[in-house]
Amino acid sequence: MKIHLCLLLLAAGISAAPQMSSMAELLTLLQQMCEAMTKDMQNLRIETPDNIDDVNCVSTIFEGTEQLKTSPAMKKFSVFFQKFERLKQSLTPSLAKEGQCDTERKNAAIFIEKLMTFIRKASKNTRA
Repeated sequence: MKIHLCLLLLAAGISAAPQMSSMAELLTLLQQMCEAMTKDMQNLRIETPDNIDDVNCVSTIFEGTEQLKTSPAMKKFSVFFQKFERLKQSLTPSLAKEGQCDTERKNAAIFIEKLMTFIRKASKNTRA
């Protein structure tokens, strides 16, 4: 499964190579989002993949990001969601055969941490 995810992220990295600086920007914005978490956001529960390395969980990450985006507290991070949409578009064509993903509803902070891990791994695979 890890090999499939690596190949998927590598393919996305090749098509998204000019966006390498965007990966760093995404991580910076996510860090700011974590720091700016309000009490309301702490109560937001998002379906979060149990295993971020599971290739079957990429669409779950995208769905959780959409849920995060709809939160009023996230309006000031619209730049993040615009940049993430570009990454999402580069990965989406490869998701046609995605299977089942094991998830658990967790608070937004935990989801954001997993999202940061996902972006870091995507960034490392695009540099390889």
